[in-house]
Amino acid sequence: MQIRSADDPRKRVVWGISLVLVAVTALLGGTPGAATARPLAAPPVPVLSWGPCAGPGDGFECATARVPLDYRQPTGRTIPLAVTRRPAADPARRSGVLVLHPGGPGNSGVDFARNSYEALPASLRDAFDVVGYDMRGVARSGQVECWDDEEYSAAVDAARGVPGPGALHEAIRQGRDFAAACQERSPDLVPFVGTGSNAKDLDLLRQALGEETLSFYGRSFGSYVGTVYAAQFPRRIRAMVLDGGYDPQRYADVPYAYDAGQFAALDAAVGRFLDWCAQNATTCGFGDGKPRQAFDQLKRALDADPVITPSGRPATGYTLAYRLMFNINSGKVVWPYLGEALRAAQARQASFLLSPPSPASFDFLNVNTAVECADRVYPASPLLLGALVSAQAAAAPLLGPPIGLGPPTYDHNHAPTCAQWPAERPSRFEGSYRAAGSAPILVLGTTGDPDTPYQDAVALARTLENGRLLTFAGEGHTAYNRSACVSALVTDYLATLALPARGTVCADETPPGPPERRITGIEVDETREVIPALR
Repeated sequence: MQIRSADDPRKRVVWGISLVLVAVTALLGGTPGAATARPLAAPPVPVLSWGPCAGPGDGFECATARVPLDYRQPTGRTIPLAVTRRPAADPARRSGVLVLHPGGPGNSGVDFARNSYEALPASLRDAFDVVGYDMRGVARSGQVECWDDEEYSAAVDAARGVPGPGALHEAIRQGRDFAAACQERSPDLVPFVGTGSNAKDLDLLRQALGEETLSFYGRSFGSYVGTVYAAQFPRRIRAMVLDGGYDPQRYADVPYAYDAGQFAALDAAVGRFLDWCAQNATTCGFGDGKPRQAFDQLKRALDADPVITPSGRPATGYTLAYRLMFNINSGKVVWPYLGEALRAAQARQASFLLSPPSPASFDFLNVNTAVECADRVYPASPLLLGALVSAQAAAAPLLGPPIGLGPPTYDHNHAPTCAQWPAERPSRFEGSYRAAGSAPILVLGTTGDPDTPYQDAVALARTLENGRLLTFAGEGHTAYNRSACVSALVTDYLATLALPARGTVCADETPPGPPERRITGIEVDETREVIPALR
């Protein structure tokens, strides 16, 4: 375990473009969404009838919880949520429930709990019922439908790694089309998939489980769900870990500035990987000492002459950028494998970086976009939309243009859809994020996080009345179980409520090494979230 004092996090990132976007957005005005009305009556507590789960037996039980579709009508129409749990392995030591919440939005919480269970320390498996659930609109809890597989395939197959002059216009057109499709195909669901309602669902599950308080681990988007839960139900928290935390106010209310920070963090992480390749040409094996130039040339070459994959679909420079966006999340330990995969793509050989998004990906991406559009309010200005999307893409030259000017997919490029969102937002959370009166909440931030920038975790810890920041000095997305130091401190907090000392920084990231064997974490699939096994 290596611990050193925390540096000033502001030294690591230049936030100039974000500050400009904050100012511009404020000047042009972001119209707040409709506030969620206060329920006139308490919604009924779901009844959970536990039974065997489908699939191979793993000790988990499954049930369905019915919750209000619209919390403005708490005793009205309901929707089903899929729930799973595995009882505490040592009933004599049981401390309650530990809810595991995945990233996304769009990942299955049922699968997350079941797939992550063995990676949890025995002390947590002994003491907690481990619980997961699919959020409303996700997988077994009523999948949001916007674009179908054919429409999504056509859009991503036509996208390019080096977009042409008409790409901005096409991205805005596609965003408008996607938003209209959500409204047409899921009209009764998309207004109600926002995190304000998701957090209320979580509290109904707490009651259905018979618990006065709950313990919670949420990673990436799951950290925002936890933040909103804490804001609404601060006294129902026993312990809470928010890994890869969002800056909630910026995320929900100043979304262009938030997007700019994500683009900058993603490009900086890819840039650090490519710089490592330049300094370690033999281990990386890509670029002959000039990997940045080679990466740009590879995107262009694949655009001009796509590789036709076994499915018959083309792998373009966009495919390469899309896959790298997710795989860079695994940190330094996978850098040699990314180098191998880039070299294989350069040779037009099989490479996980040349795998076009699949129908399972499209299910994930439909939800990912719809939930964020329900949560976030972009100023309704076509001029601002075009100017800022262009600026963000240009400021992040490695992946910004293909992702920012591509079709609706992942977090970074939701502006063209959400700025044209036709649905109401009654399920969006609006209010203070301070969670006044809550138990201490542990926020995890990774200094080189490509997806949720470290500065967001710093801001979240400061926003929460009882937030405590734990820093992981490393590359990759989220921290728990990617660092033995972080894992030990988090596990101790969940088990005993003992917080790390203020200013604690863990600096024990697994370094890159020769790619002699395949390891967990490579070929990251955006549709499958899992707590990694501690190395």
